[in-house]
Amino acid sequence: MITEFDTSLPSVRQIQNLIQQAATIQLKLLTGDTLTGKVIWQDAQCVCLIDENSEQTTVWKQAIAYIKPKQ
Repeated sequence: MITEFDTSLPSVRQIQNLIQQAATIQLKLLTGDTLTGKVIWQDAQCVCLIDENSEQTTVWKQAIAYIKPKQ
């Protein structure tokens, strides 16, 4: 089953804006872990974050508690 990527959803558009702005974000996981970096892509199920060491981490959207711009 293929899930369509719904770009009309505000959350999808918000992440796309963060990608376009190359904004550094804090991504809090439901496990309590916090990741910091820039979102480089997203699909219907995941986002990919790149950190200051150029390491990429793919995170299932279901595992995310929140995403916020880093101050």
